[in-house]
Amino acid sequence: PKIRRVPVQNKVTVVLGTQWGDEGKGKVVDLLATEADIVCRVQGGNNAGHTVVVKDQIYDFHLLPSGIINKDCKAVIGNGVVIGFPPGLTWWKENLIVSDRAHIVFSFHQQIDGLLEAMKGHGKLGTTKKGIGPTYSSKAGRMGLRVSDLVGSEAGFETKFRALAELYQQQFPDLQIDIEAQLELYKGYKAQLQPLVKDVVHYMNEEINSTEKKRILVEGANATMLDIDFGTYPYVTSSNCTVGGVCTGLGIPPNSVGDVVGIVKAYTTRVGSGPFPTEQQNSIGQTMQKVGHEFGVTTGRLRRCGWLDLMIVKYSHVLNNLTSIAVTKLDILDGFDEIKIGVAYKHNGKTLPLFPASLEILSEVEVDYVTMPGWSVPTSECRRYEDLPVNARNYINKIQEILQVPVKWIGVGQSRTAIIKL
Repeated sequence: PKIRRVPVQNKVTVVLGTQWGDEGKGKVVDLLATEADIVCRVQGGNNAGHTVVVKDQIYDFHLLPSGIINKDCKAVIGNGVVIGFPPGLTWWKENLIVSDRAHIVFSFHQQIDGLLEAMKGHGKLGTTKKGIGPTYSSKAGRMGLRVSDLVGSEAGFETKFRALAELYQQQFPDLQIDIEAQLELYKGYKAQLQPLVKDVVHYMNEEINSTEKKRILVEGANATMLDIDFGTYPYVTSSNCTVGGVCTGLGIPPNSVGDVVGIVKAYTTRVGSGPFPTEQQNSIGQTMQKVGHEFGVTTGRLRRCGWLDLMIVKYSHVLNNLTSIAVTKLDILDGFDEIKIGVAYKHNGKTLPLFPASLEILSEVEVDYVTMPGWSVPTSECRRYEDLPVNARNYINKIQEILQVPVKWIGVGQSRTAIIKL
């Protein structure tokens, strides 16, 4: 007999960064999460940082989905996330779900992160030293411990923990691990965590196939240019921040992905080392840093700043098939006499078709810019598209025209209400 395939009932909406992170994803997620039933994190760890401002209250999130502010919303930490303890469980315990397949970040992973970074000397990557890379290394080396190990038998967890700790002590003779104290500590974490743990693969597939209407949101951490495969390797994070990471980090099939919202900061920033073609190491970059408060939520490090680079965003669109974009922090460009947009790269006189893999080539490219007149009128009080200065609207239209992706939101300030919906 012919079997009819039942289409996915509740497709997930994905929000992800299109640049090097710090684009303002948390604010857009928070906006969409007010109507969501489920909001999920699928990769990374507490190396990601999102800031959300609600009624003068500032929330900084590192591991938990920033949409957890909505108490009516289930917050899911998927198997692709690496979890550091204590996970800051406070008033949101009851609406948090943690995958039993997620890997655990131990304190010695953080120590190893610092040791490895120090050993690299001039080749330092600018890691957050949160232990994320070493935890993913343990995972890939098939020696990591998962949440299911922690909430399982005490003897099984102890055996695996001792084996991993002793292996790392052999590799790093200076590594100090108080194994007995750590095991005692994790007994307490087990009691806290156990009520929150679920088989998230089962849970999510029940929800996406439910006949009851469910609005499901996935909050990408880090950003496309930090993706382990497609980013500016090796100046990247240790997970897949592109849309494919949603399927592998949550255990859902590709046809369950619906809209993909790309977050585009109105200019470009990056933290740490690596080539940055549109970087402005001058008063322009300094103004962006100062006015935009450009320092990392997780590390406090100053962000490097430059003009909007649409070669990066076009590449992100190729990888993620963006259905719409949100342009954030437009207000930071208020007061510039002229504004530039990087639209193409040339290398040895030839225009590159797409963002290059080679950092050597990237460091040598010449950027072709479109120069547009700026605006002197503040945009932070604008709440309708028509309220924006003409030149600000022209800037948004130019971005939309080059990318051929519709702009649905424009951020004009830090507060959750400082956003224009188109």
